[in-house]
Amino acid sequence: MIRSGNSLDQRTFDKLSRLYIIALSTIALSVIISQILIRKHLNDQQSDSTVINVAGRQRMLSQKLTKDIVSLSSEPNLENRILLKDKIKETLHLWEVSHHALQKGNDSLGLPKKNSPEVVAKFKALNPVFDTISVASKSIIEKIENIPPLPINTFLSDIEKVKANEDDFLKIMDAIVNQYDIEADAKVSWLRKLEVWLMALTLLILLAEFLFIFWPTAKTVRSTLSELLNAEKHAKKMAFDADVLSVSKEKSIKELRALTHAMDDTLLFARISPNGNIVHMGNKFSRLFKFSKFNNKAAFWNVLSVVENEQQNIENIIIKHKKTGWQGEVKGTTKDSEDIWLEMAIIPFSPTEEKLELLIIASEITDRKLAQLEIEILTKKSFEEKISNQKIISSKIIENQEREQSRIAKDVHDGIGQMLTGLKYNLESININDIDKTALKIEHLKELTSNIIKGVRTATFNLTPPELSDHGIVPAITKLTQELAKLTGKNIVLFNKTDFNKRLESLTEINIYRITQEAINNAIKYADSTHIIVSLSHSENLLSIVIDDNGKGFDPTKVKNVKNGDGGMGMTFMKERINYIDGRFFISSEVGKGTRVTLNIPI
Repeated sequence: MIRSGNSLDQRTFDKLSRLYIIALSTIALSVIISQILIRKHLNDQQSDSTVINVAGRQRMLSQKLTKDIVSLSSEPNLENRILLKDKIKETLHLWEVSHHALQKGNDSLGLPKKNSPEVVAKFKALNPVFDTISVASKSIIEKIENIPPLPINTFLSDIEKVKANEDDFLKIMDAIVNQYDIEADAKVSWLRKLEVWLMALTLLILLAEFLFIFWPTAKTVRSTLSELLNAEKHAKKMAFDADVLSVSKEKSIKELRALTHAMDDTLLFARISPNGNIVHMGNKFSRLFKFSKFNNKAAFWNVLSVVENEQQNIENIIIKHKKTGWQGEVKGTTKDSEDIWLEMAIIPFSPTEEKLELLIIASEITDRKLAQLEIEILTKKSFEEKISNQKIISSKIIENQEREQSRIAKDVHDGIGQMLTGLKYNLESININDIDKTALKIEHLKELTSNIIKGVRTATFNLTPPELSDHGIVPAITKLTQELAKLTGKNIVLFNKTDFNKRLESLTEINIYRITQEAINNAIKYADSTHIIVSLSHSENLLSIVIDDNGKGFDPTKVKNVKNGDGGMGMTFMKERINYIDGRFFISSEVGKGTRVTLNIPI
């Protein structure tokens, strides 16, 4: 049952008014109480600062009083003594007034009569000292004001009393000032606690108001609004009549026609039956494939292509996905034999409960597809070129390996083999009965044996130096430079700038050694250099090897391309090896100015 608006509004207004008055009154009351307590405490704090200032001034006044009284004992001039007496009298008056005001209060000085038991006890201890100094000071003033004035020696005893008690007064007064300060700090701490408690109380009040006032009010308002909205909805529903519904229907039809017309002109849009016959084809679709709208019974795939296998492909897609829908790329061919690529979506829908149709929405992607196919062709061509290059490199590597093996076999056969044959014949020709000839042949055999050993060492060194596997890359390169310097007579020097001595992975060390060996051999064979410097340096993550020579140099841009299988293979092998160990390889050379080869290897 819907309650009347006036009654509901009045009840809601009265309830909210009561709740908000209670909430605001509670907050206002807490704020007023907080302000009263804080202002009262601030007033007390203001009087505390006055008390501390006056108490501190008492120490200064007592010191000033003592100083002026002591000055009397050394002042022979009567006129100056009278001036000092007036100053003493003035200081004594202010000192006494402040002393009594601190204990009994004084409205003109702003001092309340509020002292703690500790302060009262300290004043009881201070009063005898104060009275002694006060009496002695008044006695001095009286003797100076006597007519005629009395001589100085008559009030020397009073001066001594003042001096004797002045230190006690200062000590006790210091204790009083400190006590005032401590009590003032305690009041400040109490005020802080009071503020915290007041803040906590305010937050509790706000929380209680939220839980018991605002939240129930919000629920009531929400319930009321819900009822009002339901009533409004019901009223609107009853207000709509047949004319309004008719206008709305007509408007919807117009909008649908406008949307269909826009789709026909801007999208590749069509509607087909589940068996593929065209129900409707948009203007843009028709213009693209030169389709006559009077040919309503044409199959959709026959319109999209004149090529049989393309028609079959489109037909299979439609038949297979007519219930589930589909999205993808299809190729068509116009009547002018022009290839058309479409990105097409098939969407099943039911315009009525008994009828099923397929929506075709497509976009032309011919340019994009042709570019994609061109990229694929270029990518395939580039891949084939890389494979071809790799085959050339591999064949050159095999040729070099065969050439190296032939060279080693030739060295063994022509060098070591012939020397071993000569050694055998010399051994067989020894006649132990001919001592002189035997001695000569033995000497010759020693020399021949040394040459054989040297040849074997050279051959094995060229294969793999034992220092590389036993001690690492630095000893191996050291041995390489020393041996090549001996064999070639060139000045080959190694500098280990950062004292690198780490061991690396076996394959890494072998590749570094072979690249360095190749670079040094190139400098020896082709550069006509006399000096070769190999420099090693390293950081935390990088090993750098630099091979410099003073040879004739070359133009790196004129090295023949490896793609043709011509020349430059030494450089190619070095690059292949450095890539294998994830390093970097640089060559810097200029005709007539030597060559620098730089290797950077991660460690």
